[in-house]
Amino acid sequence: MDGDRKNRRDGRDDAPRQRIQGELRELRQLRELRAREGNRGQRSEAQLSSGGRSRLDQPRTGRPALFALPAYDPEAFGKLSERVARFLGTGRFIVWMTVVVVVWVGWNTLLPSDWRFDAYPFIFLTLVLSLQASYAAPLILLAQNRQDDRDRVNMEQDRARGERNIADTEYLTREVAALRQGLGEVATRDFIRSELQSLLKEMDERRDASEVV
Repeated sequence: MDGDRKNRRDGRDDAPRQRIQGELRELRQLRELRAREGNRGQRSEAQLSSGGRSRLDQPRTGRPALFALPAYDPEAFGKLSERVARFLGTGRFIVWMTVVVVVWVGWNTLLPSDWRFDAYPFIFLTLVLSLQASYAAPLILLAQNRQDDRDRVNMEQDRARGERNIADTEYLTREVAALRQGLGEVATRDFIRSELQSLLKEMDERRDASEVV
């Protein structure tokens, strides 16, 4: 009988232990499965990145080009276009352009035919001038666009500054009006003097009345 009781007690004690051990095994298996899935995801991402393919959970920025275009700095290019446009709008450019055209025409007109490289009607000179104009026009337009952007930003800043000044002026106006109202209710020196004089008169009248009585 005692042995049976001991076996029953041991069986009852082993039941929660086995249950805990089973739960621990399940947790370990879940961790192993999650670790395997994570490794698989990392491997698939590495394969996609190594193969040059984009991820499926990210939107495509654009169509892949057949050949890569050369990269450039838009800010530096814009500054260069402004410099060129600023130089084209000066008298120095007009003088140098006139000198080049005069020398070109004189060289190909006055010198012997063996020395001439662009005879009349100066087709090569016309090509050079048209090429210069075709490059100058876009550069000037780009410089104008940059200037328009700066003017727009300056106008927005001026508008915001004007609105802020108007708000400050209205606030100061309200404060001054409130101060005036407050000062109107404050007792002045003349008012206090008149009140004291009236009190003195009343005191004198009471004293005279008491003396008479």
